[in-house]
Amino acid sequence: MKKSNQKQNEVDFLVIGSGLAGLMTALKLENAGKVLIVTKGRIQDGATGYAQGGVACVSHGDDSFGNHAEDTIKAGAGLCDEKIVDLVVSEGPARVQELISMGVQFNLRKKSGDVPETFDLGLEGGHSFRRILHVADRTGEAIHRILINRIRNSKNIKVLEGHFSVNLITKSDGPNGGNLGCLGAYILNIRTGQITAYTAKATILATGGAGMTYLFTSNPNVATGDGMAMAFRAGVALSNLEFVQFHPTCLYYPAAKSFLITEALRGEGAILKLKSGEKFMRRYHQNRELAPRDIVARAIDTELKKTGDDCVFLDIHHRDSEFLKKRFPGIYQKCLEYGIDITKHPIPVVPAAHYFCGGVKVDEWGRTNLERLFAVGEVACTGLHGANRLASNSLLECLVFAHRAAEMARRISKKLRSIKIPVWNVGSARNPDEQVVIKQNWGEVRRAMWNYVGIQRSDKILLRALRRLELLNQEIHEYYWDFKIDARLLQLRNISLVGELVVRSALARHESRGLHNNRNYPDRDDKKWRKASVIRKNPIPNRPPIVTFEKLD
Repeated sequence: MKKSNQKQNEVDFLVIGSGLAGLMTALKLENAGKVLIVTKGRIQDGATGYAQGGVACVSHGDDSFGNHAEDTIKAGAGLCDEKIVDLVVSEGPARVQELISMGVQFNLRKKSGDVPETFDLGLEGGHSFRRILHVADRTGEAIHRILINRIRNSKNIKVLEGHFSVNLITKSDGPNGGNLGCLGAYILNIRTGQITAYTAKATILATGGAGMTYLFTSNPNVATGDGMAMAFRAGVALSNLEFVQFHPTCLYYPAAKSFLITEALRGEGAILKLKSGEKFMRRYHQNRELAPRDIVARAIDTELKKTGDDCVFLDIHHRDSEFLKKRFPGIYQKCLEYGIDITKHPIPVVPAAHYFCGGVKVDEWGRTNLERLFAVGEVACTGLHGANRLASNSLLECLVFAHRAAEMARRISKKLRSIKIPVWNVGSARNPDEQVVIKQNWGEVRRAMWNYVGIQRSDKILLRALRRLELLNQEIHEYYWDFKIDARLLQLRNISLVGELVVRSALARHESRGLHNNRNYPDRDDKKWRKASVIRKNPIPNRPPIVTFEKLD
């Protein structure tokens, strides 16, 4: 380990990440001790602000927890942990009510005659009822803004922006040494280059997903799999990484950087068409545009491969223009910037990497297999999503597991004895003199993942990806130890590692299920493969990771 004589700071709770899951966990812990939130960008960066759809939650008498659970399990293609599903959908309303009490104003239907004012619930693919609470098409942004304001006004919560978490701390320099669980993390100040050890009674990973592993993604630039990579290096198990969700409809426009077009548009009647104007979803699913995301994404991918077209089109101009402007103001304005009036013209769309259903393996309290380490949000694999996430379940999962992880973190946060942490030393590492190496490898990782580990896979192309990523990881490893680290190098290190773990998990599953579609094994096999994949660091140095499968209850 690179070490130097740097100071060590102590906090009660260390939260790494500043999206919904991280901020809500921090707020739940603010009366239990000193909380530090570390984020490599600004506090408002991250995927939460990009969430257009809303929060899936049972909120009216016609719907039920059973209905919501059934839709979740069906979308998850047989790999959901049903106990976790029941837990999340049943605890969801209380967590949503907390958001409302904080000031989140979900859209309401206007009172009409004797009918009382109720939530204006959206419908999205895979849902059998309208149950999506939303704030127009800017739900995540609205929630995030309110949480950030509360964080800013908290006396017990401190935020370090522009600080990158490098590695988790799992060993001390004390006389007993050894693995004492997670003791905190080494944190890089991106501006100064200084690395400081922060110790904590409990550490919560809330770093989000890894969409930047792929060349085309709906994710923000910060989604580089940092928490997954840090956890794996520390010996923590990861699960179901082969299931990467591609959102079917991202705006196809070079300057738009894969701007997301919410599934709620299809819930309100938008129709997918080819360049010729032909409607094609009837060939793939009885629910057509409202089929689960994996089916819609594969349908679009298949049609594009057949036609050679660059995109398909999402058409909703048949709906009332005033309704569209009010219901989807963000999408209306963004598309208008690129000369597309959604009230008159179809929207060019393509699939893009969107959400990791797998991640750091946790239990019902958000605990990992490393003592004192928790994971919440997209970085975690709770078992809720199985092989394919049901639309708008992610924000709900964040709320429920932030609450549960905070409860457990309080319980285990007994005062640690004074522990001496190994300090960081740069040794003989020198300043990078060839940034082009990082840029080149960054592009190679993302292109390999997009070309070989995308919506439709085969053993041949997965093996091709693995060979490239193994070589890249070796080169990045050597570069990491030769030069002083910076944020760009750390992110490259993380996306490359996560990419390899995704490929190894995909190669190990010999079937097609949900988001994992392998031409060599085109059928779903519940008898043999209704199991969650688990990938772990090999205890033997310089050996490949170990992939096993665990049966579901």
